[in-house]
Amino acid sequence: RAFAIQADVSQQDEVDHLVNTGYGELGGFDILVNNAGFGETVTADAMTVESWDRMIAVHLRSVFMMTRRILPLLYMQNWGKIINTASQLAYKGAPGYAHYTAAKAGIIGFTRSVALEVGARNVNVNCVAPGATETPLLADVDDALLEAIKGSIPKGRFAEIAEIVPSYVFLASEDARYYQGQCLSPNGGDVFL
Repeated sequence: RAFAIQADVSQQDEVDHLVNTGYGELGGFDILVNNAGFGETVTADAMTVESWDRMIAVHLRSVFMMTRRILPLLYMQNWGKIINTASQLAYKGAPGYAHYTAAKAGIIGFTRSVALEVGARNVNVNCVAPGATETPLLADVDDALLEAIKGSIPKGRFAEIAEIVPSYVFLASEDARYYQGQCLSPNGGDVFL
């Protein structure tokens, strides 16, 4: 059964609405995938504080707020999975993406810390750090930059969404029950972790 709830997960009141409505409809949660995001290219010297704050709020603050709300529910049932979306850029950086890469690096650190806090509970906290993928996030990136990025990837192309999804499916499965605080990075060889 599927249904949609529109929410800006960078805003606490909307996170509360999302969790409360979802819990009311479903009676609980098993798997949380924190995947909200957007792209913006701007150099650090030209970046506004508002641009920085929005990027951190949507990518990193939302992961904290959703995790904070869902963890007690997973503890009550003594089972669950949290999968956060980072990026391979968290490991290598990228010109014009200082705010984006900082947020994604923060997600990896947050994931690992929460994984340690969860400890021996039957809750797994991991993340996926995909490489450049054919999604709408690339729509606003300059064509010359896109070609340069492709040229730096050993596979010579961007990933298709279907090549990224299996990492999430695996981490959500019982086969990944011994994975804790890990970051899978399907990135075509762009970064070796």
